[in-house]
Amino acid sequence: METDASPERTESGSATAEQDDPIKGLARGDSPAALSVLDLSTVGVEHGPSDALRTTTELARSVEQWGFHRLWVAEHHGMPGIASSAPAVVIAHLAAHTTTLRLGSGGVMLPNHAPLVVAEQFGTLQALHPGRIDLGVGRAPGTDQATARALRRTTGLLSADDFPQQLGELIAFLDDDFPVDHPYAAIQSVPHGPMPPVWLLGSSGFSAQLAGALGLPFAFAHHFSAQNTLPALQLYRQSFQPSEVLAEPYALIGVQAVAADTDEEALDIIRPVALSMLRLRRGMPGKQPTRREAREYPYTELEQSFIDSWLADAVYGAPESIRAGLDELRERTGVDELMLTANVPDRDSKLHSFELIAKAYRMI
Repeated sequence: METDASPERTESGSATAEQDDPIKGLARGDSPAALSVLDLSTVGVEHGPSDALRTTTELARSVEQWGFHRLWVAEHHGMPGIASSAPAVVIAHLAAHTTTLRLGSGGVMLPNHAPLVVAEQFGTLQALHPGRIDLGVGRAPGTDQATARALRRTTGLLSADDFPQQLGELIAFLDDDFPVDHPYAAIQSVPHGPMPPVWLLGSSGFSAQLAGALGLPFAFAHHFSAQNTLPALQLYRQSFQPSEVLAEPYALIGVQAVAADTDEEALDIIRPVALSMLRLRRGMPGKQPTRREAREYPYTELEQSFIDSWLADAVYGAPESIRAGLDELRERTGVDELMLTANVPDRDSKLHSFELIAKAYRMI
């Protein structure tokens, strides 16, 4: 796949004449791996969607200056607590408010869309902001079955079995490389030019094996499927076949990470995120509760067990705790990049968290 390179950035985020790898991230400061950001534009009971998207925009501008490598937004539907339902629209806005930060989707849920439409959207983004766009795709619906049917305009059974074919079509549209006898051989995705790199996202072994077989970079959702992280990464590396895109495996994992001035404050900030996840697992998605509500919620023994397990897979605390936790996770998984997410609606807490992490690694 033909890809553009983006400008290499110094620790302050400024561009240089030297070109950066379109896939591999740059580790800055004392960080043993590149640090990036996944943001869901979190909506809280005290914050509206406009607040959430403004915070995402300010976060993008800030992490660019603090030395983070890329920022992705994710596609979710029918979830009142997430404002990033249209990643291509959000990416265009963020790119217009930044200058060097790589921006992308973490990801676009490909079964919800015609591959040609995705190719056109990200071809447009790449034309507007050459060398700064990533296209991460996943096979999950990013919503409930009823909403997925509305998105796909079907009343039939939903399945991810067609995902490899859809992915193949997307890549062929991006590369303008259908076989001559293919029904779409005469169709060109416009605008067309050097295309953004395609990442495969996953939370199971299926996507890991497919990414390896195709020689694509792989992003694993450790932040909500931690029990599958090591098996999936192992499967990705074992099944990897060198391609025109990558000569060797390249993997990142998403990590729920919240930093604060003290361990106690960080726990208070992240506890509502855990409660939101509990409600989501019960099929009751909603706006993120306040810290007080999460603190005073009457957890049953089973609910508390879920919260404790979820928190055990997150990394949170004062800067020294965050650094120790991220270093341990990176060493245990051997990943090439850590993509940090703080599903916190409060602007000040979110920005302060990422600033503390950047300072902990002497990135600023």
